[in-house]
Amino acid sequence: MEGIEKVYRFLDEAQTYYLATADGDQPRVRPFGTALLYEGKLYIQTGLVKPVSRQIAANPKVEVCAFKDGRWLRVTGELVNDDNRDVKVAMLEKMPALKGMYSPDDGNMQMLYFKNASATFSSFTAAPETVCF
Repeated sequence: MEGIEKVYRFLDEAQTYYLATADGDQPRVRPFGTALLYEGKLYIQTGLVKPVSRQIAANPKVEVCAFKDGRWLRVTGELVNDDNRDVKVAMLEKMPALKGMYSPDDGNMQMLYFKNASATFSSFTAAPETVCF
């Protein structure tokens, strides 16, 4: 579990990461800030009404990139939808600012976890380190 925890900590401390999806043959990148480690899975959150949700449904292969303190992290994998109410509640407890936009029962809040993921930590001063989860 150590590798996934390290990835989660980096994303959480960076606060903002960039999620890349595919929209047909067009890449789409946007800032995100939601990250949650829950029952051994790394989750992100979005809204079902957003284009990013439709893009992930059509092609669940994504990449995330975050930068902090002269280091960057790239996470590549597939996102899997999880309708578990408990994970939605956990995200809202961790990030109460989301409560103004989402609730566990609104039919819009979407929780997605990484599957078959590879994460690489890089910098200009050290060799890359890769973990899989």
